[in-house]
Amino acid sequence: MKIASDLEGMRLALEWAGKGLYTTSPNPRIGCVIVRDGEVIGAGVTQAAGQDHAEIQAMKDARQRGHDVRGATAYVTLEPCSHHGRTPPCADALVRAGLGRVVAAMEDPNPLVAGQGMRKLAAAGIEVASGLLAAEAHEMNIGFFSRMRRGQPWVRMKSAASLDGMTALHNGQSQWITGPEARADGHAWRARACAILTGIGTVKADDPQLNVRSVETPRQPRRIVVDSKLEISPSARILEGGGTWIVAAAANPEKEAALRERGAEIIVLPNAHGKVDLPELMRELGRRQINELHVEAGSKLNGSLIREGCVDELLLYLAPMLLGDAQGMFALPALAELSGKYDLKFHEFKQVGSDLRILARFNPQ
Repeated sequence: MKIASDLEGMRLALEWAGKGLYTTSPNPRIGCVIVRDGEVIGAGVTQAAGQDHAEIQAMKDARQRGHDVRGATAYVTLEPCSHHGRTPPCADALVRAGLGRVVAAMEDPNPLVAGQGMRKLAAAGIEVASGLLAAEAHEMNIGFFSRMRRGQPWVRMKSAASLDGMTALHNGQSQWITGPEARADGHAWRARACAILTGIGTVKADDPQLNVRSVETPRQPRRIVVDSKLEISPSARILEGGGTWIVAAAANPEKEAALRERGAEIIVLPNAHGKVDLPELMRELGRRQINELHVEAGSKLNGSLIREGCVDELLLYLAPMLLGDAQGMFALPALAELSGKYDLKFHEFKQVGSDLRILARFNPQ
């Protein structure tokens, strides 16, 4: 494959980064391509945590194909790391390999790197550049950037509704408001998340598995239930397979023991009102290396998360129908003045099957 410009090189590196959409967390999704005289001689994507980063994969690929990387240009979607983590520094490996030039889409927000990787390369005589397709690289790793900069995940709240904003009839019937294409698309968004969060109301009403089924994925996201009073049944399907986190507002040793037998972990995070402290939960998830959190909950928890400022983005699927007076998406208090509204910015529109997918952000970044 021929590369005629830096822009083409970085676009290809971003394509490679996309191959790690479901696999790299808690590490960022990084792609790297190595080019000599306009020819791609190696390419790679960051592997699962503790395994090779993209730069190492690309150099191995080049060597396996019989190419010498000395003097070549590497296009990488994030600054090469300069610290010892689960793996040795990629910047050191690039220096040892004798690369002639490294073009990074953007600086690594990790304070352990934060420009040091590029400085290390430059000090070794390697030509460096950064800033090319930075916005695209940021989108690829929006959760990683959120965790590095804010100490909490990027929170994406998904809901499917009619054009008049109704998610279910008053009797709870909701299958199916949106079509099969939208439902499969929703599962793809589940798959890219590190964890999926719901509330005890949804668990009691629907007994969901809350896993990825409609698309292929090499790993299932963590499942999290906000359950202030630990009302969840040990037989709930969301506990199947173990590893579910139950977030409560008070300890209950007897119930906790039964849930632990199902492989669940109990996290107690009370606020002053006897409910789960949602902002502190977001910080706790950041400490647990959750990059992207996908929320699929009922209107009460949705409203609470929005009121507490815990949501970054809405992922809405709107079906071409009207349901009239029914169940809404968000339980938010009535406003006396428009000044109290929640402002968002539209980020993306796309028709998926017969439905409309909207991404809208509270905190555009």
